[in-house]
Amino acid sequence: MTTEELRNSILSAPKNGYTRLTDEQRSEMEAYALRYRAFMDACKTEREATAWATEMAEKHGFVPAVPGMEVKPGDKIYMNNRGKSFLIAVIGKESLAQGANICAAHVDSPRMDVKPQPLYEDSEIAYFKTHYYGGIKKYQWTCVPLAIHGVVCKKDGTSVTVTIGEDENDPIVMVSDLLIHLAADQMKKGASEVIAGEQLNVILGTEPIQGEGADLVKLNVMKLLNEKYGIVEDDFRSAELTIVPAGKCREVGLDRSLLGAYGHDDRVCAYAELEPIFNLEMPTHTAVCILADKEEIGSVGISGMQSQAFEYFMEILCDGQGVKLSHCFANSFCLSADVSNAYDPNFPETCDRRNNSALNYGISICKYTGSRGKGGASDASAEAMLHVRKTFEDNGVMWQIATLGKVDQGGGGTVAAYMANRNIVTVDAGVPVLNMHAPMELVSKLDCYMTMLGCKAIYLA
Repeated sequence: MTTEELRNSILSAPKNGYTRLTDEQRSEMEAYALRYRAFMDACKTEREATAWATEMAEKHGFVPAVPGMEVKPGDKIYMNNRGKSFLIAVIGKESLAQGANICAAHVDSPRMDVKPQPLYEDSEIAYFKTHYYGGIKKYQWTCVPLAIHGVVCKKDGTSVTVTIGEDENDPIVMVSDLLIHLAADQMKKGASEVIAGEQLNVILGTEPIQGEGADLVKLNVMKLLNEKYGIVEDDFRSAELTIVPAGKCREVGLDRSLLGAYGHDDRVCAYAELEPIFNLEMPTHTAVCILADKEEIGSVGISGMQSQAFEYFMEILCDGQGVKLSHCFANSFCLSADVSNAYDPNFPETCDRRNNSALNYGISICKYTGSRGKGGASDASAEAMLHVRKTFEDNGVMWQIATLGKVDQGGGGTVAAYMANRNIVTVDAGVPVLNMHAPMELVSKLDCYMTMLGCKAIYLA
């Protein structure tokens, strides 16, 4: 055996995915990217993603989960959890006692939430007060086009959906920043202090209503909202309004190989889970897809992955087959489908390049997340890693290894630990992302496509 033959037989040699992509796969990848872009344009919040998934599930013949229902192989069942998270399953040939194949992603993203008493006027400018949600660099959210999304529950018991800033004829809103000419003191501050949380105030208008008295600009803004949505100021106390970047998902790069959008983390994995399960017939083991909320703030609350909503859904399925839920969990596998950080040569000092995911190398498998000593990580076993590796390779899915930066650089988490806590074997895998948690994130079309194929392969394993 020559040295070259020996090297090829025993050493790892990752290759850019485009060197391995067939013409047929490229065509499928481009078509998938178009469908994903449409999803992203329609779904900028967890509520919108849940509503979209529910509508699509019903179009594909899925029915709502009902306690006491009979559950048979081939059945297609979903649950909309209070409009903010979503669960869906295709019942397999094998009993649920043999476990389920689960893909779990989250559909919330970092943003700015409107406070319960948000509307005020200062120096004849009307503003919304906000509280940022999730981990953001606050300075990135100034001077960019923003939109208002959400729901207002009115005093009369009715609800109204609010979307302002997405239609090309809509106005946008913005957060201002200090002009460079007067920023001598500001420029001396650390990045976390350049913009304070209480400075993330969203400009709504400057025109006063005709008349006498105080807060005439605020009154004019409230009048416009009242005319369009029928709401009054007190209704903000029973509202969920979020401020997100305005605009559509766009192709990036002269070769159009990347996609730029708000909220790839983690709706890029959510869509990769949804599309194959919508079209899944009867798998060997029951396939389950989870779209969870609140991951960006710890997976807490009634719609987060730590809630009992998942148990409730799975219990309905297991009861329909006379199976104990604990037996199902013990034999199940979960792919925690969440994004990884793509290697950025602008910031090489933050990563261990040998163990970092890169653009265009496929879905990234992450043995552990956490921070500084793996704190908060699930840390998958060697056997679990082999299962994912073999499943991907057997189905022609391009994959790579990922860790979240250098050991002492920082870190983060996913829903993996909460699934593993349920006695479910769990491994993280997902799409590498540049600009993670920024108003516009970047992903590779190839990695998006391979992540969808990876989720499909897990469902069919």
